[in-house]
Amino acid sequence: MDKKRAASLIGLAAKAGKVVSGEENVLNAIRGGKAFAVLISSEASPRSRKTFGDKCSYYRVPLFEWGTKEETGRSIGKDSRTVFCITDRNFGEEIIKLLREEDTDNGKDSDNEDHKRIEGKGD
Repeated sequence: MDKKRAASLIGLAAKAGKVVSGEENVLNAIRGGKAFAVLISSEASPRSRKTFGDKCSYYRVPLFEWGTKEETGRSIGKDSRTVFCITDRNFGEEIIKLLREEDTDNGKDSDNEDHKRIEGKGD
């Protein structure tokens, strides 16, 4: 249930122009303090996962895994995407809350989830 609500909010954020996608654009948003939540595809390369993990950790931005590349892109009304971020504080906070509740409610710790929190970034 919370994942569906999070997906709806992500779609609204995208329609409102509060989503940035593409690796370089997301890195620039993180560095510029404009990213409030980063969502990365489960199919992202190890290099991309390390890059975004390191940047999100350093800049204290929550990082979540969010489905396949196709699902990640579809969430924001685009083609296949590896990563996107939410650039609005209110959308970001609500999405983070929903994803954390989903993880807590379902006791998610396995690797076969639709999304999961990655390495406790942003606490």
